[in-house]
Amino acid sequence: MKSTRIFLSIFIVLFSFSSCEKYLDVQPPYAQDAENYFNSQEDYELALIGAYDLLQASYLTQWIGEIASDNSIAGGESVTDTEGLHQIDNMTHDGVNNELRSVLRFNYAGIARCNFIMEYKDKTNFDGKEVILAETRFLRAYYYFELVRYFGGVPLIIDERIGAQQVTEIERASKADVYAQIEADLRYAVDNLPWSQSVKGKAEKGAALSLLGKVYLYQNKFAQAATVLDRVINEGGYSLLQNFEDIWPEANENNSETVFDVEYSNLEGGSYECLICLEGNAAAGFHGIRQYEGPVYGDGNSYNLPTAKLYNSFSLNDPRRDITVLNLDSFINLQPNPNDISYAIGGGGHTGYYNNKYIKRQAEIGLPDDDLTSPLNYKVIRYADVLLMAAEAHNRNGNDGPALTYVNQVRARVGMPALSSSGTALTEDIWKERNLELACEGHRFFDLVRTGKAADEIDGFQTGKHELFPIPQVEIDLSGGNWSQNPGY
Repeated sequence: MKSTRIFLSIFIVLFSFSSCEKYLDVQPPYAQDAENYFNSQEDYELALIGAYDLLQASYLTQWIGEIASDNSIAGGESVTDTEGLHQIDNMTHDGVNNELRSVLRFNYAGIARCNFIMEYKDKTNFDGKEVILAETRFLRAYYYFELVRYFGGVPLIIDERIGAQQVTEIERASKADVYAQIEADLRYAVDNLPWSQSVKGKAEKGAALSLLGKVYLYQNKFAQAATVLDRVINEGGYSLLQNFEDIWPEANENNSETVFDVEYSNLEGGSYECLICLEGNAAAGFHGIRQYEGPVYGDGNSYNLPTAKLYNSFSLNDPRRDITVLNLDSFINLQPNPNDISYAIGGGGHTGYYNNKYIKRQAEIGLPDDDLTSPLNYKVIRYADVLLMAAEAHNRNGNDGPALTYVNQVRARVGMPALSSSGTALTEDIWKERNLELACEGHRFFDLVRTGKAADEIDGFQTGKHELFPIPQVEIDLSGGNWSQNPGY
């Protein structure tokens, strides 16, 4: 989203949350402010690009959604290399955690940009404005959904900018109120978005319906989830790619399985001091093999390393195992000159496995710092996920027929035999299938929590505490102590 920089050059004073120098060259200074903006369709479109820009924080969920679960360990150079991830990995995290603070800050920054558009939604009229507002409300729902599943109830700020004094007056809303706002935003998006957009990466009706179905599923509203997810399946025109392996290369992105992607580019470098400033997907470079010299892959930082438990959870004849998880030593042994290949092991832990869905490959290396400029899009929602969510919604609503149809479509794509279970046994099978299909994509921890399985699968998980992450203590302090901490922290 290269044109995002235009928006940032105009509004950096309003939405600054970072000290990245490349954003501070405002020419001319103080030329525009909030009250004299939004005078044309272009103004709204540029503001919307700025609202999309915070989706780049998805690298955090790609990490935390797996590292907090049983699927991977933090890895990295040492246990103090991105220490917050190691704390989350060990279930020792508390209110002082840089990664969790970034989750809260970046999502609220996205909400602030959406609210800025909504505050001035009636200032200028033009054809197509309802689509811009629908995209805005989809994004706001997405950012609030990230917050509510990380932290539970959070301060609910809608259609307005908030001053420093008001922060000390606004209390945390309940989870129910946050979900109600998310649902309202997504219903508006469903009613006003088209099924297809001419610009890749923009939210479409299928994305809004799919996210709404997911939101219903997280609240155990199974009948509502089944209804909206069926619309995606029956009306959206999506289909599974024939070959599971074809989903992951950059060259095949925005295919028939894409429901909603975060778009990334390899054309601009960035800084380790400001990963949110990047155009590239930081996760892929950080997932790379430390000091690797050999074919296919590029070197990286060995973060988010899959576990042997995950690797061994796949059947030997399931092609998703080796497409999802790179068994590095096995890969090296299959090469023509294995003795010429080398790599290093980081002090942050080593499993021998790497995230093969989002990893640096030589054919997809960006410039200038290729750890930071991967062009791999983050697949927020793909059609296989929709089918599995719909299968779960129907099964838990007592309709095993469509549940089996949907889950078996996912299994048939990879040549796995059809399931024939029913009732709670089918529920367990669908949950297992979700991890086999979606492992290493950032879903696992949240799936374990919402299904009540986290304490059974995650070492150190304390029921009644770790279902939520702590509110960053610095944010509680900035609120004047007005925000309560989550239980157990």
